[in-house]
Amino acid sequence: MDSSPPPLTLLEALPPELGEAYREVSDRIAAFPRVVVAYSGGVDSALVAALAVDRIGDRALAVTGVSPALAPHLREEARAQARWLGLRHQEILTAELEDPAYARNPQDRCYACKRELHGLLAPLALAADAVVLDGVNLDDLADFRPGLGAARERGVISPLAEAGIDKQGVRCLSRALGLPWWDKPAQPCLASRFPYGEPITAARLQRVAAAEDWLRAQGFRELRVRSQGETARIELPAGALPDVLARLAQGPLRLELVAALGNLGFTAVALDLEGLVSGKLNRDRSAATTFGVAALTLQPGAGG
Repeated sequence: MDSSPPPLTLLEALPPELGEAYREVSDRIAAFPRVVVAYSGGVDSALVAALAVDRIGDRALAVTGVSPALAPHLREEARAQARWLGLRHQEILTAELEDPAYARNPQDRCYACKRELHGLLAPLALAADAVVLDGVNLDDLADFRPGLGAARERGVISPLAEAGIDKQGVRCLSRALGLPWWDKPAQPCLASRFPYGEPITAARLQRVAAAEDWLRAQGFRELRVRSQGETARIELPAGALPDVLARLAQGPLRLELVAALGNLGFTAVALDLEGLVSGKLNRDRSAATTFGVAALTLQPGAGG
């Protein structure tokens, strides 16, 4: 990644509505004396952080919550992006795993996670006379996001969503602003790899992170390793499946994959033939609610 800071000027014409939304968000951020950005390093929060450092400079602070649920490579990417932006960046340790409301992995697990994070950000913001911003976009409001409630309770502001900017708009703006990670795949926290009700521990999170790192080293950019008991269910983009299946059938990848994940403690490895579907965990939530828990076993690659 280039070490020079990005020129935060629009490099291409934006659709009129998106251009107006961009100006609205930028001007609103500029009006705050100081801001603390809940910054994961994802495309959404990175855009808010980029606009903040552009408009109010070192009066903007980006804070990343660090726990076993944050994949190590995402932590490094967040650091690199902050350096590239010339952004003040701080990491804080979060302890959501110590909360049974998180570790038991109920359907509102994300509420406990965001409650922990914003409980730590609030005093930081208060001490600096700052407001807390997050990267929630318009599409997030239509998804099952219990964590939004915890943010609202703390008075967190979501400038992208309030301006009507959706995920596509976030990527379009990020590209126009010269942010090289504009097409970075969505990468939710590692806890999203576990079916609701399956307990989450630091060791299990680290096992999933290591499995995904191994696959990433083989050249797979966009992926999930879903952990169901001791089975690793791999999701890759549907368009990549024909090539992957050919590689598994004709080359050493299959044996290497099984050995690598077996060494991590998985007893079975499955490839989800449906492909990677963002938000599949929430779809499973709906199926379980409607048809009973047994419906979950119909997912490709599940079971024993």
